[in-house]
Order: sequence, then structure tokens, then C-alpha cells
Amino acid sequence: MISVQKLTFDYPDGRRALDDLSFQISEGETVGLIGPNGAGKTTLFLCMAGISAAKAGTIQIAGLNPADGSQRRQLPTRLGLVFQNSDDQLFSATIFDDVAFGPLNLGFSADEVRQRVAEALARVGLTGQEERVPFHLSGGEKRRAAIAGVLAMRPAVLLLDEPTMFLDPRGRRDVIRLVKELPGTKVIASHDLPMIRETCSRVLLLDEGKLFADGTPESLMSDTSLMERHGLIGDY
Repeated sequence: MISVQKLTFDYPDGRRALDDLSFQISEGETVGLIGPNGAGKTTLFLCMAGISAAKAGTIQIAGLNPADGSQRRQLPTRLGLVFQNSDDQLFSATIFDDVAFGPLNLGFSADEVRQRVAEALARVGLTGQEERVPFHLSGGEKRRAAIAGVLAMRPAVLLLDEPTMFLDPRGRRDVIRLVKELPGTKVIASHDLPMIRETCSRVLLLDEGKLFADGTPESLMSDTSLMERHGLIGDY
């Protein structure tokens, strides 16, 4: 479902964010992406979503190449990216309008759009909240609304960047439960290692744009030396 081969990305100032990175993810896997700040996790997501262009290497997402313009235009139907900050994705006057934005821009009929919005809001537990103003939502509700906007596109691959960041304990539990229930292939970038352990069957450890480990959450997080070397040591 996801193939990344020898991916390299440099910032405009010349700093290398991704360095000859390669991995594959099968259909239906839920994979955690961990690493210290500056490891390249968000940059990788931006390249996978076709927002940033890599210097070298290739990406295939559900059969599409994000670097190809014509294929990139099809990518929102295959891949959904939920940003760290939900306010970056919520910009309309109501929750309904936000969730409907993607399907409307794909030219679906009004009936199809309403069906997709209803389906997505039911999935995240926001049925009946269609007319609420996103600005007035709690942090957890904003996160769920942002996820609904992505789910309305029915992507095969879902990228979640720090989905539990800034949430209170209740909001965090709600998001973890939602992530566990969502279908499809999921990649979750997070510093919330207990959440990664609970939701993922596999973990990739990035640091300085390189892949240093690929294994189960238990095997990686129990390796004190590995976690310490990459600034991830703690009571997990």
C-alpha cells in the first residue's frame, strides 16, 4: 500500500531532513512513526501527501506517485493527512461545511456529499453537531472534526500527525479509541509512545531523517539503549 524508496529531502537552507529513507507498509497495517523533534516525521508525511517535493527517491501510495502532477491530483481520494494543529484544517463556518469541503471539490452530487458527511461524522461521534462552529469546539472535538473531513474522502491510507497532542485525558482516550476503530492503512507519527504501543502493531524509528529501527512496539520500546540513543527514553 505504501512504498518509500531512497527518499531524500533537503530544506531550502541545505539541511537534510530525509536521508535515503526506505520502507514498505502493507494494506491494513497500523504503523507508528517515532523519533525526536527534527527526525523528519512531518516532512515525510508532507512528501507522502504530495505537498513537499523530494530531492531524490520515489513514493508510491495505493498505486499513485505523489511526484507526478496528474497522479497527485488523484491522491486525496487515496490518502488523507490529519495535521498536528486541527485549526489548520478547520476553516469553514460549520462542521458540516468543513467535512463537506473535500467531496464538494471532487464534484460529487449534493446527495453524495450529504451521505459522506453523515457517514464521516457518525464514525467520529459527531452526529448531530453539523451546525456547530468549529472555532467553539474543544480540542478533542476539533481533532475528531478534522479526522471526519479526511474520512469523507474515503481514503485507503490515513496519516495522523500527533493525533493526541494538546488533548486532555478524555479527549486523548476518545482519539485513541477512534484510531483503533478506523479501517484502512494508518501511519501515526507521535511522541505519545503509550498511544503508539496501544494502537500500532509495528513501529518505525526515525532520527536525522534516517530509519534506525523497524519492529514491534514492544521490541523497540523495551530496548533502553536504542531509546536512549534517540532521545526517547522514559517510563513507557
